[in-house]
Amino acid sequence: MAPSFAETTRTFLRIGLLSFGGPAGQIATMHRILVDEKKWVDEERFLHALNYCMLLPGPEAQQLATYVGWLLHRVAGGVVAGVLFVLPGFVVMMALSALYAGFHEVGLVQGLFLGLKPAVLAVVLEACLRIGRRALKGPAPVAVAVLAFVAIFALGVPFPVIVLGAAVIGALAREQFAPKVTEIHVQARPRLGGILATMAVCLVLWWVPVGVAVLSGGAFGAIALFFSKMAMVTFGGAYSVLAYVAQQAVEVHGWMTPGEMLDGLGLAETTPGPLILVNQFVGFLAGFRAPGSLNPWLGGVVAATLTVWVTFLPSFLFIFAGAPYMEAVRGNRALAGALAAITASVVGVIVNLAVWFALHVIFARVDGLLPDFSTVQPLQLALAVGAALAMLKFHQGMIRVLAVSGGIGMLAQLV
Repeated sequence: MAPSFAETTRTFLRIGLLSFGGPAGQIATMHRILVDEKKWVDEERFLHALNYCMLLPGPEAQQLATYVGWLLHRVAGGVVAGVLFVLPGFVVMMALSALYAGFHEVGLVQGLFLGLKPAVLAVVLEACLRIGRRALKGPAPVAVAVLAFVAIFALGVPFPVIVLGAAVIGALAREQFAPKVTEIHVQARPRLGGILATMAVCLVLWWVPVGVAVLSGGAFGAIALFFSKMAMVTFGGAYSVLAYVAQQAVEVHGWMTPGEMLDGLGLAETTPGPLILVNQFVGFLAGFRAPGSLNPWLGGVVAATLTVWVTFLPSFLFIFAGAPYMEAVRGNRALAGALAAITASVVGVIVNLAVWFALHVIFARVDGLLPDFSTVQPLQLALAVGAALAMLKFHQGMIRVLAVSGGIGMLAQLV
């Protein structure tokens, strides 16, 4: 028997408040509550939904919450589940972004982020190893990962182009990437009219605010268009696209510095909700510094809200329009090969992210692709090595490592 709408709402609010630890931790939390505790969906159905969400661009944990909510109460349930999964982190990140914009030059705050940055580097490295072990099974995926790294790091190829190229390679060489595909029985498909109506509503809700932002001046138009594009190509989770977001936000748009991007990632790692909420931090700083005719604080809030809106709204579109076709999508062999190749390319992109962060954390000056080795910063190097050992060798939790590293940074600032 399906739970009441009120009980569903309370449960997904609880999940949103407990959604720490990145996608792996968030999915584990949902499994414990929805499958083991509430028994609202069984194990097979939960994994079936997760597999579908892994095929999509965007935050897979938030999409999984939306999908289960849709299973329980159709569109209304999906909206409530997806929104509540993000809402607690959105509120916390908005407050932290405002504090950062106004007070990040205070000594203790500087010390906190001095310690967080090297620990974040270790978090990214751990994510790279975790995804690599799952994705790089065979010479073809390894080759795609290497090509992706060279393309984005040395040649500056845009991330969407890398994703498209990997998809084409995987589809054409499907036997090398997905030689075995489980046969799936296609369930009854919904009416096309209902799918088109859902898509129309989502597209209006998505693109009308984008149009208003483009006409409003300031940084809002660029923010709306940039993060709308990111929402469509974020295959493989937040880490896969963070390097591209960082490079564009720093080097193209000039919204922030490399160090500030690392600070934002550190904040996102320590708050509930999807890691991609780091986009909200980027949007806040961009709107705060280029508010157009608005007050800087209001500009920051509006820009951060707009960023989150265009980042997550496409996920609702993908679930509501695509979930009824889940079985057919999963059974497509060429698509399976394309997505396996995309996952392999994500590993190369995350390696680029780790290298980019490492250069800007450990060295005070970086000229192009090479650091100035005379500007190595001993404390940051020691903290990065210590955080990596704590997570990879001694298997310490991410929150604990970030907290200890941040505390050491504050102590060093006081000294």
